[in-house]
Amino acid sequence: MSTDHVDVLIVGAGLSGIGAAYRLQEMSPGKTYAIVEQRDQIGGTWDLFRYPGVRSDSDMYTLSYPFRPWTNEKAIADGDDIRQYIAETAHEAGIVEHIRFRRRVESASWSSDEALWTVSARLADGSAETITASFLYLCSGYYSYDAGYTPPFPGIDDYEGRVVHPQFWPDDLDYAGKNVVIIGSGATAITLLPSMARDAAKVTMLQRSPTYILSQPGRDPVANTARRLLPPQLVHRATRLRYAVMTVGFYVFCRTFPKLARGILLNLARRQAPQLDAKHLTPPYMPWDQRLCVVPGGDLWRVIRDGKADIVTDHIEEFTAKGIALRSGDHLDADIVVTATGLQLVALGQIDVSVDGRSIDPHELYTYKGLMFSGLPNLAWCVGYTNASWTLRADLTWKYVARYLNHLDEHGYAYGMPDPAGATGASAPILDLKSNYIKRVEDKLPLQGSRRPWTIRQNWFLDAWDARRTDLDEEMIWVRRCEVPAAVKSGTADTRR
Repeated sequence: MSTDHVDVLIVGAGLSGIGAAYRLQEMSPGKTYAIVEQRDQIGGTWDLFRYPGVRSDSDMYTLSYPFRPWTNEKAIADGDDIRQYIAETAHEAGIVEHIRFRRRVESASWSSDEALWTVSARLADGSAETITASFLYLCSGYYSYDAGYTPPFPGIDDYEGRVVHPQFWPDDLDYAGKNVVIIGSGATAITLLPSMARDAAKVTMLQRSPTYILSQPGRDPVANTARRLLPPQLVHRATRLRYAVMTVGFYVFCRTFPKLARGILLNLARRQAPQLDAKHLTPPYMPWDQRLCVVPGGDLWRVIRDGKADIVTDHIEEFTAKGIALRSGDHLDADIVVTATGLQLVALGQIDVSVDGRSIDPHELYTYKGLMFSGLPNLAWCVGYTNASWTLRADLTWKYVARYLNHLDEHGYAYGMPDPAGATGASAPILDLKSNYIKRVEDKLPLQGSRRPWTIRQNWFLDAWDARRTDLDEEMIWVRRCEVPAAVKSGTADTRR
């Protein structure tokens, strides 16, 4: 057992954790910090997922860091490119030396008497490590790295082929010349289909209901040309703003005029794949009730037109020895079945959180300004947008935390927390989509309230405007250092200056 102390403990060395560390170094350079990462590599999601064709489902000009230009010619990037970009950022900024790999955080306990988080982590060799921190920053996302979601398919034990979940793609999977069925219709399935179709005999995407699919150019000729003539940072800022305008503007358009947006999206899809029955392209919900899926350069439609892939809309009756029997009476022969059936969402990184000996139920918490929680002192959770790239909101939270820490020092505070009395009135889920993977765990996720600052808006422009004039004292409870006797007696107060 070992114990040490840092001002800020960041959990997760993926896109969010590296960005948080960069902003901390930039805006609060006097703070000591460490990053704990349960895996042995930088990259988070982009290191975990290794299935064929894995790529971003957002443009890279908004998904990349605003402080480090994206100079790759791809507007929609492959997983390897994103992982390399994150790792290079960490190395160039000197963040790597602060990362402690192969440590899984199991619990975090807050003591008001000491104004400290005591965080317990389990190392890969089974040993334990304890770290104390004045501020705990969870940058590990909101889904489980341990397991994806697979429904209990009837008869699956009778199936003689191979079943694979994309979250744990096996290195030895050979699908060349094989018949493949991908179960699902989300971003993962739509990414896998064109990638596997290059080598497989036939790939069929089996969906219960369709998803809205929008083609987007895989490269941006305007940005790529401008980068040859102008400074990279200038081009990056301008392109990032342009894509943010398009993304947020399109979302607002879809929510304001859902029937018109629905008609446009369906017409575009039908023109791309005229041989498909319209039922395979027509979702039963309005745009942005669930996430839209983006295909770069129309790769999905291309393999369907070429006859290498197909989409089937039906329900699974049962697995058979050679494939899947459908409720309609049809049968899909399959050598390999890929269950792209979703992720398993978790709250607060699956960490057991307690405050002054009281265990915290995440579903009883209200989200404050999209990153802190009612009654939780000196803790933030980095969560991005559902309707735009993760990094647009993440960067706002990174900068807020740095300003928050500076505010503590400027006013002599030991800690602060959103006032639980402010979280009153009607509640709603923290994520505003109607997707099944969210509905399955709504009773485990934190809530949002009915008014600001307890609501989460899916609008980067409004949030960015608010961030420039954020009142750090708004509905907050602050405790001064002089009011934390145990911390003063132990001398730890000085280490947090």
